[in-house]
Amino acid sequence: MGRSKIILLAVVLLANTLAATAKDDTGLILGVAVEKKFNKKTSIEVEADFRSRNDFRTVDRFSVGITADHKITKWLKADLGYQLLVNNRPEKITYNPDGNYNNWRPSYYCTSHRFNVSLTGSYRIGRVDLSLRERYRYTYRPLRTTRRYDFDNAYWENTDVVSKHSHVLRSRLKAAWDIPKCKFKPYVSAELFNDLRLFKSRYQAGCEYSLMKKHEFTLYYQYQYVNDKKEEEDEPNSHMLGLSYKFKF
Repeated sequence: MGRSKIILLAVVLLANTLAATAKDDTGLILGVAVEKKFNKKTSIEVEADFRSRNDFRTVDRFSVGITADHKITKWLKADLGYQLLVNNRPEKITYNPDGNYNNWRPSYYCTSHRFNVSLTGSYRIGRVDLSLRERYRYTYRPLRTTRRYDFDNAYWENTDVVSKHSHVLRSRLKAAWDIPKCKFKPYVSAELFNDLRLFKSRYQAGCEYSLMKKHEFTLYYQYQYVNDKKEEEDEPNSHMLGLSYKFKF
């Protein structure tokens, strides 16, 4: 069995084992990107991705974005990015005090605008590349009018989902191994999400593969733990399989 098949099998087995955890969701992340380098320090990347949830059965979101990055020094990089998100919000059911249905709002799509500013510091120890990224993220979701069913009065009515602003600091530590005479580069990372409290953490283990220096494939497993269930009730703990492709020129 080839090295690539062994890596794929290990990732799938790990995801299937962890996905058995009660109340945790599973899904898929697919991404594609194009990167244009203007010189050794500056580049622009355009990307798009698709995500699923509900044990791979339901579309979670689509997104497109653009990011510009610049190397300030050999070990420090800055980037600025924008994403347009199209989210599929899950249905919501409320109940009366007696336990009977009150309102039902079906799932619906809404758009959000997201801006990122990041600084990434990197350091090499032997064959291990260490990096620490600090990212400020601002997300704006405009007001959205949806439909819901009122069981008490037995009719449909319009209801507004209020606009929302969020400010988040994302801190990610990553370690990647440069194996001699090998095109595969395994890595692990841990990321914390803060908005004056730690509300979410995300962990990844994966492998990058480069072909002719222009094509880059990444296969990974991601586990996400939501610390504050009340604030993030529509985003459960999740196990995700991810696959991305990037073309560089």
